[in-house]
Amino acid sequence: MTSALPGWDAVVLAGGAARRMGGDDKLMLDVGGRPLLARVVAAAAGATRVVVVGPRRPVPADVVWCCEEPVGGGPAAAVAAALPHLLSPVAVLLAGDLPLLDPATVAQLVAALGDDDDGAVAVDHDTRPQWLCSAWRVRALRAAPLAPGGSLRDALTTLRWTPVTLDAGCTLDCDTPDDLRRVRELTT
Repeated sequence: MTSALPGWDAVVLAGGAARRMGGDDKLMLDVGGRPLLARVVAAAAGATRVVVVGPRRPVPADVVWCCEEPVGGGPAAAVAAALPHLLSPVAVLLAGDLPLLDPATVAQLVAALGDDDDGAVAVDHDTRPQWLCSAWRVRALRAAPLAPGGSLRDALTTLRWTPVTLDAGCTLDCDTPDDLRRVRELTT
């Protein structure tokens, strides 16, 4: 018998200048017939609420939009901006450019959150934490030092978290044209 997942919200970070993509709005680039951002929002389908931090764009779901202060203040500021909009005791933090993420993988992150943990963080094949593919207790995020211009990694490493090994492609992000090309090949 499996226990039910706790209620959870998703926070999708969708800001950034996409300098390595030539300044294009990379989250609107097509992968497998859908924009990157739409794919990540769809992966959060089990959320009570999805909060997207960044400029408004068309997405195929009801989401709450907000922006970090100051705009361009970085991932720590983006997570801080989302906190007032969260309804559930758990928040899943997701980068907006994870095109191979799916609902089952997000549920796996939430399920990995142990009773004594503040968070569960995806780790890549080199066991490096993927902070923007993680699940956290909202009370812990509210206590973390999430400051504009501050480091999200530094803020989250102050909390207790457990590593979660996921399928390799789930944490594959699209930061460069080569990344985008590789992901498009994987989705055809």
